[in-house]
This record gives sequence, C-alpha cells and structure tokens, in this order.
Amino acid sequence: MNFQLGLVPLQAQPEGSPFSAFVPIILITMIFYFLLIRPQKKKQKQLEAMIKAIDKGDNVVTSGGLHGKVVGVTDDVLTLDIGGVKGERIKVKVVRARIEHVDPASKKGDES
Repeated sequence: MNFQLGLVPLQAQPEGSPFSAFVPIILITMIFYFLLIRPQKKKQKQLEAMIKAIDKGDNVVTSGGLHGKVVGVTDDVLTLDIGGVKGERIKVKVVRARIEHVDPASKKGDES
C-alpha cells in the first residue's frame, strides 16, 4: 500500500511592490494621528489658553481639588482665597500649571 499525504509542492509567490508592504503602516499612522494625536493637541492648546487668561476674580479648581477665587496674579503663581475661619481669610499660592478648570460664570459676572 502506497499512501500519499497530499502535500502540494510550494510555488514561488510573485513579489508585490515594496510600497504595498508600507500601506497598512501608513494607514494605521494616519488613523492614530486623526483620532488620538490631533484632538489631544487641540485640547492642550485650549488648556494653555485658559490658563494664560486667568485674572483676578476668577473662580478656579486646582488639580488637587481646591476650589478658590483668584485674588493675586503673577507670571507663574496665583494666590487663591479658599475660605475663611473666624473672620480671617485663608489664602494659598498655587502654580498656574496646576489649574484644572476655570468657572466661566465668574468671568461673565465681572463684566456686568
């Protein structure tokens, strides 16, 4: 008895262009750029503009969760009034980069 295993001899595949191997990589890179990188850069620019626009009287929230009103402004440091105890106001100094959120209602209230 003579059995054949059904093996088919391998045939040489025709080679495609070298560019066709890079097409999936280029497509994945474009997808990452438009879905991840570009929106993140836009968000970062908005945050930087918001931080630069902080002025006295704005209500802000720090990355540590402190809520306060800006009472002093320098280039890199903000002085926040975070409340009062027994008639004395509590003020803390915070680096501008640590501000997470500025309340837009506080800006509208100052203009009126």
